[in-house]
Amino acid sequence: VAELQANGQEVFVNLTADWCVTCHVNERVALNTGEVISTMEQFGVVRLKGDWTNRDPVITNVLERFDRTGVPLYLLYPGQAGAAPEVLPQLLTPQRVIEAISAL
Repeated sequence: VAELQANGQEVFVNLTADWCVTCHVNERVALNTGEVISTMEQFGVVRLKGDWTNRDPVITNVLERFDRTGVPLYLLYPGQAGAAPEVLPQLLTPQRVIEAISAL
């Protein structure tokens, strides 16, 4: 994320797990819709996905930094080095994601 931000790129981080029902629903109804994908492409947002299925300690540390005990966690980082991310809600709609990206 830091490297991408340093290069001026916005980054969307999706922390998920195979067993997370909310994660799968959000991906189907919000994140993987044509409208959201098109908006991310238009704004040059890089998508990163972290799999916490096996409780990866690196992802656990990120969750703890944002006061979360589990997934999903959605972070939208501006394209400025070191800028803090916007934490999106655990339940997403396409419009909410598009609004966050458009506000960068």
